[in-house]
Amino acid sequence: MSGGALRLTGLTRVHGKGSVPALADVDLEVPAGSCVAVLGPSGSGKSTVLRLTAGLDEPTAGSVHLDGVDLAGVLPERRGMAMVFQRPLLFPHLSVRDNVAFADRVRGAPRRAARRRAEEFLELVQLGGYGGRPARALSGGQEQRVALARALAAEPRVLLLDEPFSALDARLREEMHELLAGLRMRLDPTILLVTHDHAEAAALADRVAVLDGGRLLQAGPMRELYARPASLAVSRLLGGRTEVAGVVRDGRHESPLGALDLAAPVPDGPAVLVVRHEAVRVTTAADPAADAVGTAVRVRPRGLRALVTVEVTGDGRTATVDAELGPGEDVATGRTVGLRLPVADRWVVPVDHDAPAQPVPSPSDA
Repeated sequence: MSGGALRLTGLTRVHGKGSVPALADVDLEVPAGSCVAVLGPSGSGKSTVLRLTAGLDEPTAGSVHLDGVDLAGVLPERRGMAMVFQRPLLFPHLSVRDNVAFADRVRGAPRRAARRRAEEFLELVQLGGYGGRPARALSGGQEQRVALARALAAEPRVLLLDEPFSALDARLREEMHELLAGLRMRLDPTILLVTHDHAEAAALADRVAVLDGGRLLQAGPMRELYARPASLAVSRLLGGRTEVAGVVRDGRHESPLGALDLAAPVPDGPAVLVVRHEAVRVTTAADPAADAVGTAVRVRPRGLRALVTVEVTGDGRTATVDAELGPGEDVATGRTVGLRLPVADRWVVPVDHDAPAQPVPSPSDA
């Protein structure tokens, strides 16, 4: 199988007159053979993108093109797409083999041929030998593999994934990520994935589109979005934690951290410095290469690593910087430390007057 090129143009969905759009003027390109992730919180419009793409809902405005063909009015079953949902939605009364063979049977293929192809796709998802088992006897991870095999057996031009791994535990999610990466190498499908997990998007997608409130905030490679978010909203949705308000003057950001050189030219004026916690290095207070000195006020273990929050006071104001410690590193609360913020990892975004001053830690960080 080979994937098709998908293009969404001005895609808008309004559920009722006078209501806030669930999706507003979204443009998105999914090149043939690529994986694009739509990332956003609950209610951001992610699933609406998939439903409009699949033809399960009609857009209020905009269009969906596949290989240059406008799909307006084309029934879902004729769009050349297959979707895998968060719940596998298998037929419990059928065997694993017949669940996967379903698409071929609907297309009129003989039972024997459909079952033979089903076994091939079960091998692809590492479930060879499971074909005769009843679907209701499978584990959650196995069910999702069968759902994926069934979708692939339909030989779709575009594979749509609606948070299909979110109900699995961390180990099974990682296994499914590796499985999907292997399938991409063998089959070269076009994939449009929606997820609320930025780590999953980074692991699976070539490009990521950040969605919030029905609007596309930024799209590009995840590395670019991590390092150069367009706004505080994008930074926060990608797990950014450090936000230091200040002013840009002559290529430097001035704040309680001091005057820090910026890697890219930025217009003068109020701006917020953002820097990924993974990029910040905690060192000694006497380190001559330290860009700022402050006090460690909180340390949160994260497996072999830890996240430390450092308060820095300067110019009568206080700012906080989060840094990720390396394996085996430790910092005592109350200790005075130095911080290195590499110039290449410093980035400023416009002041967001509607947003709180600092991101709210997620429950997993507490």
